[in-house]
Amino acid sequence: MLGRELVVQEAGTDKEIEAGFAGLVKAGVSALVVQNDPFFDSRRSQIVALSRHHRLPVIAHIREYPVDGALMSYGASLSDTYRQVGVYAGKLLRGAKPDDLPVLRPTKFELVINIQAAKALGLSVPQSILVASDELIE
Repeated sequence: MLGRELVVQEAGTDKEIEAGFAGLVKAGVSALVVQNDPFFDSRRSQIVALSRHHRLPVIAHIREYPVDGALMSYGASLSDTYRQVGVYAGKLLRGAKPDDLPVLRPTKFELVINIQAAKALGLSVPQSILVASDELIE
């Protein structure tokens, strides 16, 4: 459809992350989408450093990645999600029964773009994406 091939690279250790980057670059991968996973999030600085070293654009699910130097993120707003948790906790503390409360889903999503990372990668971000973004990191 788009002339793209999906390559899945698994990693469970720091060394596997390093080897995975090298393998992806060798395979000619043009970008990396980081899975929403606590293991990867806890190694965010390593992933961002390797992406810079290999000049591989990284897209992730939380704004902390582009804040640390990745190209961009799109995903649920953690601050809004935590706010929802606080509202739920308040209801429970006031006596609401968990079974009576609806399941909540994220309601606010954020598109965050790191302009410096784009420039370092030689990429120009289309105006339509810049306008749609919730945050631009200069």
